Amino acid sequence: MNKHHESTGLAGEQQITLRGPAELADALPYLMGFYPNDSVVMVALHGGRGRFGGRLRLGIPQAPGEWGPVADQLAECLVSESERREGRPDAIVIFLCQDSPDGSGGRQVMERLRPFAQRLRTACGALDVPVLEALCISDSRYWSYCCPDTRCCPDQGNPLAMPGTTVMAAAAAYAGVHVRGTLRDMEARLQPWRTPAAVTAQEEALDRAGPALIPRLLDERARGEVAAETLRLARMLMDRIEATQPAPPGLSDAGDDQLIGFDEAAAVILGLQDRETRDKAAAWMEGAEAQAALRLWRTLARRCVGPYGEHAAAPLTLAGWVSWSTGDEPGARVALALALRADPDYTFAQLLHRACNEGLDPEALRRCLREAADQGTGPDARAVEAVMDPAADRGAASLRVRRARPLPDGGRRRGRAHRRPDAERVKASPGSPRPWTSAAGRRAREARRYGRRGSRARR
Repeated sequence: MNKHHESTGLAGEQQITLRGPAELADALPYLMGFYPNDSVVMVALHGGRGRFGGRLRLGIPQAPGEWGPVADQLAECLVSESERREGRPDAIVIFLCQDSPDGSGGRQVMERLRPFAQRLRTACGALDVPVLEALCISDSRYWSYCCPDTRCCPDQGNPLAMPGTTVMAAAAAYAGVHVRGTLRDMEARLQPWRTPAAVTAQEEALDRAGPALIPRLLDERARGEVAAETLRLARMLMDRIEATQPAPPGLSDAGDDQLIGFDEAAAVILGLQDRETRDKAAAWMEGAEAQAALRLWRTLARRCVGPYGEHAAAPLTLAGWVSWSTGDEPGARVALALALRADPDYTFAQLLHRACNEGLDPEALRRCLREAADQGTGPDARAVEAVMDPAADRGAASLRVRRARPLPDGGRRRGRAHRRPDAERVKASPGSPRPWTSAAGRRAREARRYGRRGSRARR
C-alpha cells in the first residue's frame, strides 16, 4: 500500500457544473490527471455550489482490518489540510477505484469494499463533514453507496461514459488537460526491471561499482572528484538520450534502456547517493535539457534492482522534481510517492511531495538552483529547505518536516533487502537476500547519508 497521500488544489479557474454520480465518475481522471486504479480518492467540496477543493489519494489497504484506522486518518488529514489552505470543507466526495482480478464484473468488488466506504463515511461524519456521494468504480462501471434508488442506481451498476464524450472531457480538452493513463502504467515506467537476465547484469554492475565508489564518497578529499565524474557521465548520457527522437512511452523507455550501459548506470546511481551531487543534478530542470534529464532519471530508477531498491530514491526524486518543474504535477506526484516508498525518510522527496501537493510555485526553487549553477556550486541546503518548507521557522537550526503518521501495520517498510552483517560476500541465488560483509554494509549505510561523516542529517 502506498503510505504517502496525494492531495492537490484546483487545477485552474475554468468552472463547469457536474450533475449526478455519472458526471462525478467521469470527472475523476481529469481531477487527478490519471486513472487512479486500486485507490481511494477523497475530494473536499466548498460552498453551496460544491466547488472542488483539496483531494487526497491512497492505495486501498488489502487487509480489511486496516480499513477503520486508515479511514479515520484519511478523513482527519483531508479536513485538516483543507482547513489550513481553503477553509473547512462543507462536504466530501469519495471514490473507491478497483477492478476485479479477472475482469468478470465489478459488483463483487463493490460489495467487498462496502464496509470500507461506510467506515470512510462514518469517519467524515465524526468530523461534522458530510459525505455527499461515495462511488465505487470497477470494470468500467460505477455504483453509488449513498443512493438507495435502484431506478437510477441498479444493482448491476451503470456503465461509465465513453472517453471524450462528456462535458468534463470537452472542458478538459479546451483547457489543455490530458489524462496520462492509469496510475499502474505511470508507476511501471519508474519501477525496477524484472527480466531476470537484465536484473542480474545490472546488479553485478552495481556490486562492482560499490567497493570502488563508496570509500571515495566517504573521503573528504575524494568526494569532489566523484561528484565531478558523476555529473560529467550523467551529462554525457543526457546528450546521448537527447540525440534520439522521442517515441511513445513504452518504446521510448525501451530505447533509453538500450542507450545506457550497466556500468554507466551503476556509476551514476551510486554517485547520486551524495546529496550535493544530487542537488547539482537538480539544476537540469528546464527546456530540452529537462526532458533529457527526466528520461535519464527514469532510466536510472529502473536500474535500481534487487537490494539496491533504496538507491532509487535519488533518481525518482529528481524525476519528480523535473516533472513538477515542467508542469507535470500528476507525474511528479507519482515519482515522488515511489521515491518515498523506496525510502520513506528521504527528506528532499518529502519536501517536494509536500510542496507539490500544497500547490506551491516551483519557480522559487528553480531560482535557487539557477543562482547556485551560476556560481558553480551546489545550492545551499538551508536555502533550499526554506524555499520548500515555507511554514518552517527560518532561524531554526533543525529542519521541521511533517511526516505521514504510521499506518496500522506497525510501520514496517517494504523494499529493503535483509543484510547479514556477519556474512561473507558470496553470490546470491535468485530471490534470496543478498549477504554483505560487515565492512561493506557499514560503508553502504554511511554513504546513504549523503554527506560528510558525522556532519549532516540524512537528506
